[in-house]
Amino acid sequence: MKKKFLSVLLAGVMVVAMLTGCGGKSPASNGNTTAETTDGTQTQTQDAATAENTGAGDGAATKTDVAQTDLAYKGELELMHFSTSEESEGNGGSDGFRTVLADWQTVHPDVKLVERVMANDDYKTQIATLAAADDLPDVFLLQGMNTKAWAAQGLILDMTDIISKSPYAAQYDDSTYYPFTSEDKIYGLPALTGGTCAVVLYDSAKWKEAGFDTFPETWDDVLKAKDYFADQGIDTIAFGNGSKWQINSTFLATIGDRFTGSDWTHSLIEKKGAAFTDQSFADALKFTKDIFASGIFNADFNAISNEDAREYYISGDAAAYIGGNWDVSYIQATLKDTDLYDTTKFAVLPQPAGATASYKTHATGLGYAVAINSDVADDPDKLAAAVDFAYEATGPAFANYVATKYALGGLTKVENVDLSGFDQFTQDFYNYQYVDNKPCEIYDSYISSAVWDVLNTDLQSMLNGELTPEKVVANAQKAYEDNY
Repeated sequence: MKKKFLSVLLAGVMVVAMLTGCGGKSPASNGNTTAETTDGTQTQTQDAATAENTGAGDGAATKTDVAQTDLAYKGELELMHFSTSEESEGNGGSDGFRTVLADWQTVHPDVKLVERVMANDDYKTQIATLAAADDLPDVFLLQGMNTKAWAAQGLILDMTDIISKSPYAAQYDDSTYYPFTSEDKIYGLPALTGGTCAVVLYDSAKWKEAGFDTFPETWDDVLKAKDYFADQGIDTIAFGNGSKWQINSTFLATIGDRFTGSDWTHSLIEKKGAAFTDQSFADALKFTKDIFASGIFNADFNAISNEDAREYYISGDAAAYIGGNWDVSYIQATLKDTDLYDTTKFAVLPQPAGATASYKTHATGLGYAVAINSDVADDPDKLAAAVDFAYEATGPAFANYVATKYALGGLTKVENVDLSGFDQFTQDFYNYQYVDNKPCEIYDSYISSAVWDVLNTDLQSMLNGELTPEKVVANAQKAYEDNY
């Protein structure tokens, strides 16, 4: 039986997560008071006198340069997000968000931020439930796939003019708005950090022993390494699709782009004629089915989570792992001061035979934006406070923090990021994400959850051998026509 190495860090995270889930106060609560709500989430009220966050990188208290703006509003501002204290321990974007949030509260003591904080998967479920009940919080993180529907329903504020009037507008990366745009209007300020959803982490020492100086550029060469690693008693690549979204976000969005190209994706998003049943996308699904049946992945890939799968890589039970930037953050923290930390390198997903639409692409972008409930506009002073928070949570205070501490980027550009103070692991990953490779769209940042729920469920069934690619694309197209 394959062993699963549970690091000390993971054990600590699990303990904290259990305390948090039961409504107990998190050890990293930063002076907030925390109470469990009726739906099991947490509400935190920032205490301005103690609102100071601890950076994940060095354990030292850190502050950001949040603007000292004058706000007329005095009262509560409800904020819902998923940057839990646990997640901030291994995620630069979440650490930066929490740090700016705490510092914003410090300079605006008359505004009481009432936070509803929960894990990412729980957040997605709860925010959709609140939207369906027309009960969204004042400020929240908007996922791209919900933009068009919630804008059409009048649930979210049109922020086009707000963005153009931002004191930081000249520094914004305008290319990040696309997932949060509908009818040429922008409904959020892209938030957190832009990161890849598709990266191969590989043990360069193991692949060197298998005869490869770098990770193979084609899947045919990956298949050539399978027998060698099988003889070593390990898997060639670890992957986890137990929650069903992983095959879409961390694999198919990139592999699909190699077969279809970006024009097809944009046409699908904009309803300009592309269809899931188009041959190029069907070919991407056939390839995906075949490669996961080839034996290069762990046999239980469809039953375990990405968290479980990355433990196979950490423990040495797999020579490579495919995941997203969130997995890299965790693996980096876990492997620190080990030999595997030094030999871990990064590569794009290899090129499938017959795919000619794009090369060396990886699904990347900003998947969430700070959005505002349209009802907040009824109170101009409260709206000004919400807008000010949105500016700071995505502006230079946040950008400079994550750039200098984590070598990460967000909406606001930071020129000439100095990488010299970072180790080779961090420099390599920065270059992978922002320099060496080409971006492509993250599928489930667009369209609607009703479509992706159907496709993701069917993809899992397809990989179990229960559905053909032809049936999967037909079902996806019907869901698209019925729900988008």
